[in-house]
Amino acid sequence: MQQRQLGRSGPSISPLVFGGNVFGWTAGETTSFQLLDRFVERGFNAIDTADVYSSWGPGLAGGESETVIGHWLAKRGRRDDVVLMTKVGMWAPRKGLSAGNIAAAVDDSLKRLRTDYIDVYFAHIDDAEVPLAETLGAFGRLVEAGKVRALGASNYGAERLRDALAVSKAQGLPRYEVVQPQYNLYERASFESALAGVAQEHELGVVSYFSLASGFLTGKYRSADDLKGSAREGFLKGYFDARGLKLLDVLRQVAAEVSATPAQVALAWLIGRPSLTAPIASATSIGQLDDILRAADLSLPAAAVDKLNAASDQ
Repeated sequence: MQQRQLGRSGPSISPLVFGGNVFGWTAGETTSFQLLDRFVERGFNAIDTADVYSSWGPGLAGGESETVIGHWLAKRGRRDDVVLMTKVGMWAPRKGLSAGNIAAAVDDSLKRLRTDYIDVYFAHIDDAEVPLAETLGAFGRLVEAGKVRALGASNYGAERLRDALAVSKAQGLPRYEVVQPQYNLYERASFESALAGVAQEHELGVVSYFSLASGFLTGKYRSADDLKGSAREGFLKGYFDARGLKLLDVLRQVAAEVSATPAQVALAWLIGRPSLTAPIASATSIGQLDDILRAADLSLPAAAVDKLNAASDQ
């Protein structure tokens, strides 16, 4: 399996990251174990989660995804085989990026994950009320203590990320090595307009979330009416505008031309982007997982990429 470096000092990962937001939510523990087993058996190694996953689900409070992953790690004994990413800052009981909150949150996550270190620990969202020096100093102490190997920033704007990198350099603190933006065929502008340039300039790793636009780019749903009663209804409604429907048409055309599924094509497009290290994608069944994993072996012809670029850039 091809490995890609996450930043200058981050770990190496396979070209597709498993999105753990489904664990304990739309995938129960038994199914989650099967999915994780298949993922690593196929040679992939990076798993993304967060303390807040999946607090939005009915009857859930947060911490469920980390707990399921922790049970799997304990039962399978595969900690050294995976690159584990989790996040702090968005979950209500551990909200924000103050030094005290970060110190408490990482210990909570380590207990749920049943490990003594996290490979990449993300600030899940920027916290403008806390000085960057305080946040980065707290993260730096975690690196020094061996609780965290590398740092990441999710949902940061380009200028704020530049400021954070400058603070790390000026104060001799560990820097953010990875950024995690929303990025997919439908949502391109926010990343490509400025953040991608910062990441390339500073040699940061990039792992994208909502890589399949919450399932929109799988082609499973043909209209907003197909979402009624679905667990993803609230996530997907906004994609079914004229631009989104046209993009879906082109995506299906390209998929037919290359004998692949729309999900494979959408992920292969991301895997081929020079600014991206790896996309994050989720699955709730072995069939779905096998489908998306094949994207890592799909090389899109230049003509297909041009079609997708034209349809998604409008």
